Amino acid sequence: MDKLCRGWNFTSNHSEDAEGRIIIIWRDSVSVRVLHKSSQSVTCEVKIPGASQFVYTAVYAANDGVTRTDLWVELLQISQAFSLDSAPWILGGDFNQIIHPAEHSLADVNHLSSDMVELKDCLTQLGLYDLRYQGPLFTWSNHQPEGPIAKKLDRLLINSLVLSLFPNASAFFHPPLISDHTPCILDLAFKIPSAGNRPFKFYNYLTKHPDFLLVVQNAWAQAGSMVWNLTGLCWKQKQIKGELKILNRENFSQIQKRVSEANRLLTDLQVQALHSPSPQLFEQEKNALQTWRFLRDIEESYYKQRSRVNWLKVGDQNTTFFYRMVQTRLSFNLIRSFVLPTGVIIEDATQMSIHAVSHFKSILGPTPVPAPVTFSSTGWMGDYINSIVLVLSMGSSVRLEPLYLGFALCGTGVGFPDITSSLGYLF
Repeated sequence: MDKLCRGWNFTSNHSEDAEGRIIIIWRDSVSVRVLHKSSQSVTCEVKIPGASQFVYTAVYAANDGVTRTDLWVELLQISQAFSLDSAPWILGGDFNQIIHPAEHSLADVNHLSSDMVELKDCLTQLGLYDLRYQGPLFTWSNHQPEGPIAKKLDRLLINSLVLSLFPNASAFFHPPLISDHTPCILDLAFKIPSAGNRPFKFYNYLTKHPDFLLVVQNAWAQAGSMVWNLTGLCWKQKQIKGELKILNRENFSQIQKRVSEANRLLTDLQVQALHSPSPQLFEQEKNALQTWRFLRDIEESYYKQRSRVNWLKVGDQNTTFFYRMVQTRLSFNLIRSFVLPTGVIIEDATQMSIHAVSHFKSILGPTPVPAPVTFSSTGWMGDYINSIVLVLSMGSSVRLEPLYLGFALCGTGVGFPDITSSLGYLF
């Protein structure tokens, strides 16, 4: 390799498989240490300059199910041997197996098979899931026009610790060209477009602040005593929103840092109280403990609401789990690009925003069609009032709803001479 490409290194699994199914190549600036090799996988520890090290496993699963099962068992053993549940782990390659019927192009494949469940259970035990990717769902095709079949056989998987290390990571599946598989490129430093101003979100923990009700009541009163329409209600809500933002910023912003500082203060006071017990230190320790517990509950509530996980009991202090779920949701929900009907990919933030506004305007806000103009004679009201006068003169009763309309029209200054003259004649 050094003779052909200076500054590059490689490793492969030729020692484990005669065909050498996996080859890993890297630059000299990257440090790679091989941890494990087999006929179906290569696992190595990778250190990129300026970033923490992570573990990468390249897989090339066998075509037959029995041998593939050996790979799933091997991955579980690798995870246990190198404690990969506590290390950033990226795993990618050709798995030669789908995990859901939706990953097969044929409609006849409409149920979970034992092979699908086997791989899915393995990935669940490993804590691995698909990194957010761009490109086609199917990554393999048979290229046979008479019986076309496509499947998702290739994947790029990560555990939650990878998003902590590379929060902007993204995968790209490109056209296969001469191959029957789509190549995948992993970008660990994908540039995320600026989101601009974030919309207001009400966090449930705000209600736990002792001044919450007072702040809402004061903001509501300052915006006026009564509201009679939606405009007034919207104005009041905006006033409350501003006050709640201030309440949140002054008391709960950077909640992780606040919890850490409260913990440090508590531990310092506990050490002082043990060295020199006194009523003052015990009282300070008691207050510090209450503050720390309160902020921990706020932190848990914050991440639980953002993670949208509702099935765990409140109070279990699953903050780490909720935090990882938040990172996962952010990674999956972020819109990184748009693919136009022409196939052009837009990644510029400004162009994306213009395209999004244009798209939704065409659906939700088309140019209104002007209402058709209708013409009618204005003399009908005068004739109607004259007929009312005739009926009343004969001692009969009559409904006067149209008469109210006449008064309304006169009040607007429209000025129908026959209406005003008839009303003048009537009264």
